[in-house]
Amino acid sequence: MSTQIPVLEQQQQQSQMMRLKTSGVLNYSGSPLNDDKEEEMTKSALSAFRAKEEEIERKKAEVRERVQAQLGRVEEETKKLAEIREELEALADPMRKEVALIRKKVDLLNRELKPLGQTCQRKEKEYKECLDAFNEKSREKTQLVSKLMELVSESEKLRMKKLEELSKSINSLN
Repeated sequence: MSTQIPVLEQQQQQSQMMRLKTSGVLNYSGSPLNDDKEEEMTKSALSAFRAKEEEIERKKAEVRERVQAQLGRVEEETKKLAEIREELEALADPMRKEVALIRKKVDLLNRELKPLGQTCQRKEKEYKECLDAFNEKSREKTQLVSKLMELVSESEKLRMKKLEELSKSINSLN
């Protein structure tokens, strides 16, 4: 872009000189009076041209300065936006990582809980069956102990009765 500006300036100067030549300002008539007028007109045209060129250069410099200022602001804003984006990503990442970590742990525990739950149900069923069997055997034992007590009691009575009879028989022999 900087190499185009001098080329454009040269083209503008050449086109203005061509306009002056075709308008008759640089017309050579041969008289010294006309030469002075022509020279004066040429000088005034050149000074006007130079003044315009200086004004154009000054305006270009102003525009460049404004563009540079805008570019500086744009760069600052770009940096600010990049910082904000980084902060947002930094805020989101730990939460995502923690959530993902906790989800993995929950999934792992679910996988471990399923067989444990099945084992608990199976063992609860076995426990109930075992408890029922234990209670049944305990009732059976209680019944048998009661029957045993009755039999022992009856046996003692019978033995006592027999002993008394034997004792009477012995007493009668005497």
